Amino acid sequence: MVGMPGISRRQVLGSATAVALSLALTACGGSGSSPSGKDENGVVTISVNGMPAKTQALDRQNFMEDVKAFEKSHPKIRIDAREGQMDPKTFAAKLAGGQLEDVYYVYFTDPAGLIQRRQAADISEYVADVPFHKDIDPALMKVFKDGEGKTYGLPTGNYSLGLLYNRSLFAKAGLDPDKPPATWEEVRTAAKKISALGDGTVGYADYSKNNQGGWHLTSWIYSMGGDVATRQDGRWRAAFDSEAGHKALQALHDMRWTDRSMGTRQLLEIADVQKMMGSGKLGMYMAGPDNIPTIVKQFEREYEEYGLTALPGTATLGGGDGFMFNPKASPEKIKAGLQWVQWKYLRSPEREAVDSKRAKDSGVPIGLPQPRLFAGDAQAEIDRIHGRYANTPVENYQPFIERNALVETKVEPPNAQQLYTILDGVMQSVLTKEDADIDALLAEAAKKADTVLASVK
Repeated sequence: MVGMPGISRRQVLGSATAVALSLALTACGGSGSSPSGKDENGVVTISVNGMPAKTQALDRQNFMEDVKAFEKSHPKIRIDAREGQMDPKTFAAKLAGGQLEDVYYVYFTDPAGLIQRRQAADISEYVADVPFHKDIDPALMKVFKDGEGKTYGLPTGNYSLGLLYNRSLFAKAGLDPDKPPATWEEVRTAAKKISALGDGTVGYADYSKNNQGGWHLTSWIYSMGGDVATRQDGRWRAAFDSEAGHKALQALHDMRWTDRSMGTRQLLEIADVQKMMGSGKLGMYMAGPDNIPTIVKQFEREYEEYGLTALPGTATLGGGDGFMFNPKASPEKIKAGLQWVQWKYLRSPEREAVDSKRAKDSGVPIGLPQPRLFAGDAQAEIDRIHGRYANTPVENYQPFIERNALVETKVEPPNAQQLYTILDGVMQSVLTKEDADIDALLAEAAKKADTVLASVK
């Protein structure tokens, strides 16, 4: 979800005119720069975004240190670093006004549309020269490919929703913290046992407002084998009025009203649920790995208190980010941009060790199970490095690592935020009205969703 707190998160994602590009190159590369971006000394200047804001002092300092180190090791490349990431509201204007960076940040929900609208450069002939390119997880690379297999960008981060749980409450309830639930029935059973501890303890909690309810319901539906939207005969249509949608809402209804394991307070959002977990009164909730350091820091807890496992079912909602390239960028700029992205984000084991040590010395958590960008031996080596510098209990995340590889990660649907607003209402009804008519709620929501999806090209 765009804006999702944490790792990537959610914190939840062009073409310059020749004249504007020429002016930008002159400003960045000096009067001797050419259309290729090279100046009279053969130095290529590339504009890139993704630089942290001044309010993120440590992250910005680390970023600028990386820029200096990169330029030192790549003397023929200069980085014109700019703040900001992908903002769909301003992207078109930057594109039309020739202000789009040579290398620009995107969310996983962006590439398909950008590729279709030819707002990103085809980098297929250059990407083979990127070190570790073949080691990147194929599922992540697929996000940046078109139907013909051409490549338009590289992933640099990813997340997927799992099940975050309180190991202490599991033990108190007679549950094995090292064997967390692997099915939704096991989640329901565990939630009942935890809520039976009393004293205001809640077994399972979920969101239902500010688009976060729809976001989580999407992941519930994915886990049940369904979809929220599908493309049919060239048009997008709502797909959640289905057996999977019904099963997801019925499970939530039963935990809320039959088992009474979700507590009486509803209309929750992420800050509410994190506070519940931080107070030691919540057993489980759906979350990404990035929630753990947030809870530990904000509520003065210990990493050892929490475990993480993969979401039950066949799939989960996930996302991530990466970089794409201005379609008017010269081959020289694309090659230089690929070197920057690889060096900065797709690190070699040597650089991963340096960055992990720097992060640990700064108090940044090392050992969380995501992002995981690579497959096979490359990821295994990075895992060993993280293990060497880990300052979190990596064994607590093994259930997530071991089973998450078996769970398909699916990205957000088109017009996700508008769909989430609609699905918020469905979640709210089910969690606040014991007699909620699930089938009627789904049918009415699907009609609204079809209207929203009709504008998707």
